[in-house]
Amino acid sequence: EARTRHLMIPPLGDLLDRLHVVALPMRVRFRGITAREVALIDGPAGWGEFGAFLEYGPPEAAHWLASGIESAYTAMPPALRDRVPINATIPAVTPDQVPGVLARFPGAMTAKVKVAEPGQNLADDVARVNAVRAVIATVRVDANGGWSVDQAVAAAAALSADGPLEYLEQPCRTVAELAEVRRRIAVPVAADESIRKADDPLAVMRAGAADVAVLKVAPLGGIRAMLGIAARIDVPVVVSSALDSAVGIAAGLAAA
Repeated sequence: EARTRHLMIPPLGDLLDRLHVVALPMRVRFRGITAREVALIDGPAGWGEFGAFLEYGPPEAAHWLASGIESAYTAMPPALRDRVPINATIPAVTPDQVPGVLARFPGAMTAKVKVAEPGQNLADDVARVNAVRAVIATVRVDANGGWSVDQAVAAAAALSADGPLEYLEQPCRTVAELAEVRRRIAVPVAADESIRKADDPLAVMRAGAADVAVLKVAPLGGIRAMLGIAARIDVPVVVSSALDSAVGIAAGLAAA
């Protein structure tokens, strides 16, 4: 597997001796869960995190394990900067809950807002995005592949009616759908799942289906694997997290 070819696998006994399972309570229900369970690895080079979601099969979860092992057993790459701007993340909450969520991201100048939540509608998304705009001007939205092409086109118009969108992340599930949406809307399109869940993470770029690449360390097999993919992408890259603990976010920060 190209993404993990660089990795030296430690003895299983050593890995298990260094493993600590933790459950972190969440302030807001996110991705259908209220507690995040991860395994932390206290390695010779630092802490690593393994936090693949329960529904993932072994092939997909293996990338997450490789990432945790890399962080625990291999030194982080040297930093190229001492400051990285971040976005606040707004789950699919009601508009009245938005100020409370944003208060936990003091100083953030950009917000990523979850949209296309099952059981909600476009009017809910518009209300949430506008509530965010009342506090933070730069807004990007993430649909996690929840729309059809026509729904995505309609959503892009509705969500940008009262202000600009920096980009629309993963509006549809497939690369072909992303490419069609990109042809039909003026809002930039970002790809996330079409990269991290794909057998070929560069296929979305070859198809001209994205203006922005969202890359996550754990699903791509670690910092070095992610940087290898980033080096072959000719659009702007946003480094994101995957509902990580502080340990996983530290790996993302090192990659950024």
